[in-house]
Amino acid sequence: MQDTNRVEDHSKPGGGASAVPNLLHPWARPAASSDSFVNIVGGSGSEVVDSEGRTYFDALASLWYCNIGHGRQEVARAVADQMSTLEAFHLFDRFTNPVADELADRLAALAPAEGMRVFMTTGGSEAVETALKLARFAHASAGHPERTIIVSRQPSYHGVTYGAMAATGLPPNKEGFGQQLADVVQVPHDDLDALDRFGQEHGDRIAAVISEPVVGAGGVYPPADGYLQGLRERCDRWGAFLVLDEVICGFGRMGSWWGSQHYGVRPDMTTFAKGVTSGYMPVGGVLVGPAVRGPLEADPATMLRHGNTYAGHPTACAAALANLDIIEAEGLISRADTIASVLGKGLSTLVDGELVTEVRGDAGVWALGFSPRLDAVAVRNSLLSVGAIARPIGASTLAFCPPLVSTEEQLSRCVEMAGEAIGSLAAGS
Repeated sequence: MQDTNRVEDHSKPGGGASAVPNLLHPWARPAASSDSFVNIVGGSGSEVVDSEGRTYFDALASLWYCNIGHGRQEVARAVADQMSTLEAFHLFDRFTNPVADELADRLAALAPAEGMRVFMTTGGSEAVETALKLARFAHASAGHPERTIIVSRQPSYHGVTYGAMAATGLPPNKEGFGQQLADVVQVPHDDLDALDRFGQEHGDRIAAVISEPVVGAGGVYPPADGYLQGLRERCDRWGAFLVLDEVICGFGRMGSWWGSQHYGVRPDMTTFAKGVTSGYMPVGGVLVGPAVRGPLEADPATMLRHGNTYAGHPTACAAALANLDIIEAEGLISRADTIASVLGKGLSTLVDGELVTEVRGDAGVWALGFSPRLDAVAVRNSLLSVGAIARPIGASTLAFCPPLVSTEEQLSRCVEMAGEAIGSLAAGS
């Protein structure tokens, strides 16, 4: 998932001209040369190693997902065992497999609301796309085909497929891709008054409101007090569904299984991916609550003509089950509090009001905000040189979302390295 609203500079100090690689990288400059990339070849716990033997603290859990850390042999064994039994089979029509059923049962038991079923995908963008389609389809099945409007916020990030991209409140992410999905609108993040103004005119046509509990890849913005509850109240008033995009917030990142639990709000649908396997295999999906299930299940003849080839892939589901076992057995959900107390508070000490203007975040996800005098990509590059990986978001934000297994020593050292990286840039300015 991309979280940058401009093209990044992938250059490395000392790199010379070379040909472009055969691999066309996502969210990168197509003209970037081969020597501009950091080649990650191994990892263990909260650290990864590149092809030149340098070790880095993985301060973004790869791409917001590696909650249990790298190199967990329990997951590797589960995947190998499943591949030796049934490596893959689809879920279409009359087919299922025991591992997909087991994972669905496990997720339904962990769900943030009663009576949720599980629709599986292979990633977050597909999960969001599915939720948008299910929202419209459920309303149409209930006799309200006019309910097609999807309301999202700006900033926000929901993915790269056309529907998920349309719902994403980052205009530069949409440039050059042509016509967007119709009937998708954005209102300002945390602004219930703006939502009310739109709802007064269009409330009877709204299919769903979609929101991240914490805006993640759009800049790391926790919700204002009462904001998510305000979304719930308005969806109930208008007859719309509340979709919470928990692709980043789910599976312990917010100190609960779900961000909705952390903030005390009930969703009608929850999208998930990333932390469900900690990235070991591609799994995503949607938890579908009673308000959406009801219209879909009311007519036994209703056919849901939607799904992904590899959804419910038994090998991927085996990885998810092993990952959930680790999260539970090691009490990793509580580690978000440690990240907040060590990393979050530590980063706040770097705020000087001149270069570093703010710290934003909650529980296990944080960001530094910079003044125009400091460029986030430059800070990322400087941080790489001292041994940590974070994620620039535009020119003014650097995001941190470390594995839940990170130690207090690693988190403290990450703060020190961030200070060193910023100090190095300040000294050279």
